[in-house]
Amino acid sequence: MQHIRKFVSKRKSSIAKKPVVEEVSEDHESSSNDSKGPLSPLPSSSSDARSSGSEEPPLPSTATNLPEPFYPATLQALEANGVPEASLRPRVLPDAFKAPAIPRDQVSSTIDAQDKGTPDEWVPRDPRMVRLTGKHPFNAEAKLTDLYSQGFFTSTNLFFVRNHGAVPKVDAQMARDWKVEISGIDDFRKTFEVVTVPITLVCAGNRRKEQNVVQKSLGFSWGAAGISTALFTGVRLADVLDFIQPKRGAKHVVFEGGDSLPNGPYGTSQLTSWARDPRKGMMLAWGMNGLPLEPDHGFPIRLVVPGQIGGRSVKWLKKIELSAIESQHHLHFHDNKVLPMPVGPDQARAEKSWWYDPRYIIRDLNVNSAVACPDHDEILKGNVQDMYTLRGYAYGGGGRRITRVEISLDEGTTWELAEIQYPEDQFRDFAFDDAIYGKVDLTDNDQCFCWSFWSFQVTVGRLGESPAIVVRAMDESLALQPRDMYWNATGMMNNWWFRVCIHHLDDGSMRFEHPTMAGTQPGGWMQRLKDQGRDPTKPVFGVSALNETVQNEDAVEQEVVSMIKPGVTRKITKEELAEHTGTDNPWFVVKGEVYDATEYLAEHPGGPQSITLVAGEDATDDFMAIHSADARRKLAEFHIGTLVGSLVGEDQPTESSDKPGVFLHPKKWKPSPLVSVKEVSKDSKIFRFALEGDDQALGLPTGQHVYVRLKRKVAKSGKKVSEGELVQRAYTPLSRQHEKGFIDMLVKIYYPTPDFPTGGKMTLGFAELEEGDAVELKGPIGHFTWQGDGKALIHGTTTVVREVGMVCAGSGITPILQVLRGIFEDPSDTTTKAWVLDINRDFDDILCREELDSLATRYPSRLSLRYSLTGKNIPGDWSHSVGRVNVDMLTTHLPGPSKEGVVCLCGPPPMEQSVKDSLIAMGWHPTSQIIIF
Repeated sequence: MQHIRKFVSKRKSSIAKKPVVEEVSEDHESSSNDSKGPLSPLPSSSSDARSSGSEEPPLPSTATNLPEPFYPATLQALEANGVPEASLRPRVLPDAFKAPAIPRDQVSSTIDAQDKGTPDEWVPRDPRMVRLTGKHPFNAEAKLTDLYSQGFFTSTNLFFVRNHGAVPKVDAQMARDWKVEISGIDDFRKTFEVVTVPITLVCAGNRRKEQNVVQKSLGFSWGAAGISTALFTGVRLADVLDFIQPKRGAKHVVFEGGDSLPNGPYGTSQLTSWARDPRKGMMLAWGMNGLPLEPDHGFPIRLVVPGQIGGRSVKWLKKIELSAIESQHHLHFHDNKVLPMPVGPDQARAEKSWWYDPRYIIRDLNVNSAVACPDHDEILKGNVQDMYTLRGYAYGGGGRRITRVEISLDEGTTWELAEIQYPEDQFRDFAFDDAIYGKVDLTDNDQCFCWSFWSFQVTVGRLGESPAIVVRAMDESLALQPRDMYWNATGMMNNWWFRVCIHHLDDGSMRFEHPTMAGTQPGGWMQRLKDQGRDPTKPVFGVSALNETVQNEDAVEQEVVSMIKPGVTRKITKEELAEHTGTDNPWFVVKGEVYDATEYLAEHPGGPQSITLVAGEDATDDFMAIHSADARRKLAEFHIGTLVGSLVGEDQPTESSDKPGVFLHPKKWKPSPLVSVKEVSKDSKIFRFALEGDDQALGLPTGQHVYVRLKRKVAKSGKKVSEGELVQRAYTPLSRQHEKGFIDMLVKIYYPTPDFPTGGKMTLGFAELEEGDAVELKGPIGHFTWQGDGKALIHGTTTVVREVGMVCAGSGITPILQVLRGIFEDPSDTTTKAWVLDINRDFDDILCREELDSLATRYPSRLSLRYSLTGKNIPGDWSHSVGRVNVDMLTTHLPGPSKEGVVCLCGPPPMEQSVKDSLIAMGWHPTSQIIIF
């Protein structure tokens, strides 16, 4: 960045000020400084003095005369020192000026309890605002219905807020002394024409919650109300730069704010050619709706850039520089980018080059729209002939006008035109001067820098036949909102069709469901579809369309993999197969073919017991449900012949175990019905399944697992039935060993994402279950059993274990927790020590945290507990680790290799393999001391 003086030539002696049509007075709350004269409409004469061809010298505008102190109304109200109520409300526009009304809400005058104890505890805020990032920093939007009901202009109370850190605390004296560092200008108000312009600001993250439901992005969850409109008062940036006269080579104008952030103040830049263009409408503003800017909105002065994302409008402006290069501020590069869809959040964090590629910068807003009426969860009931008016907003970017808004009531098959209102146009017919607003004159301005409102009348009867309301908009460049979401790592510029699902209730009424609710608020059809195992990026609300979609998906053939070894022609009888049911030389059958797994027992990732359990049996369902195409290819290596006859139908699930009072059977699948579901985090649930009797034990040794299998649900005759793909996995229950009559399983649901559009087949199967649905269980299974008193059975050998290291992630905590219980709830064991390293994305993702913390508190000398978070939102008081598991963490937070030590792992396969490799390098034995659950 180079200093401005290197690019400044001799200043112009003055800036010509535009004439006004007529000066006006404001009878409402007028002061002696208000201008006088009647309001006049725009003359039709071509000799209008405002014409660029006029030979007349410019008329001086009415001088602005701001009250002293020109100080935020919220802070004046907070001090409450006899401040007139009129000065705490927005300044009204003249009655004769037929413009949209400014909401007359009195500014907030109390401190929100949520701000107590934060650096912003001095800033009054409206408690109606929906907080998106917890207590601090303050990032918030209004509820969509509250925002829309205010009309064209938004009160400062409900104007959205985007803060990266603490709000700079500027008192009245600091405000009087505040200077924007720029060469040769002492007072903007005295040097340049003061103007007021209606401008809509929109956060680049508007509607990001929808992207975060699909896959968590790097940003927090804005709803559809990250948009607001106000009258901004200040001076044109083009006038300021015209006064300075940048030299050739100053291609960028750099702006820096006065906030204090970890990587330096917020700053960004504009192309000089854009900044000097009056049609771009950029301003240096100190007023908002006729009052001083509020602290959250940039007091005492800010940059306002209409038509571009809100992140370009720098608040608390301290410095303007001309430079040959773009801004070098940290957040100019590491924010406000739309990275390519294939680049996920983790890759974006790891590979910094993406952030410095100029192709991905966001400037202009894209075309967007949303439905405000009906509101989320609104209930509508009426006669079929009654009329209902759908309403919402639409906006474009770069000053482009919205030229059409289209509504579909059949999910995009057909479209109808909505009516569009442009309240901004009312400012194009009149002009006036004011002591506070300066000149308000859009009479020769054809840019569209504000949102528009659309409406569409429809009968209740038509809505009663519709599955959803869908809206899309187009601007004058013919840019059209797309049908499909463009998911990206920052979650920005989300503008796919806005859809409202219509639920038709039994009493004939309708309930409307928006896609999401802002922040952490629950609700919305996107999360509901995700919970049902459906892809929220491909919503289908109509029953007939849903059936068609499911049928089409089912019709897609899976990859065909040969599991037969070429040249093998041997025929094997059932009697021969029956001779190989032991653990030494197990044979099993898949799809009528016989396989000898003897040589693979030691290599099998799930341990030899997974194979020996099915020795001598038909394992087709088990094998096909759990193994990938690669595993099926490998199976061909062990093919030894074809079975004569069939085993299918000979081994049906039995209703009782061979062990009295015990549910599990090692070779028989047994049904277990779902009795309840409890949510424990945004994507994790505890499923409780009933055993055959209230007094029946599960029969699962500590450290062992159960096989669970179920059939995925598909649509059939308008209902979901369990007739889909059979899927199977091994799980460790959450329920305690002594508990009877039920089994609890903690399951993290892996929902569809752009990278994994099918999601987790098994976990989505769990998400589809309803009370009364049954899964099938078989077991125990596993190669590790904690026997108690410092002993473990590992691969069939009893081993003394006095030090147990444990590394887990997500729901992988369940086998770890069972072993911890086995150690610390054993009264005969007072010496075995344990170390736990628990990796999760966010704080709220830590499962079973209360029990883990309790154990660590009760046994401080025997249990070392360490968490690590890999996500972006790290609590301010976080004292544990940050980042993915690495060698340093393993060295610091696990025991060192020893004769009586083991390390247990449970998490995603890539993590397990990475940790295992590191442990081997540290000296741990790969099979006898490293246990992968």
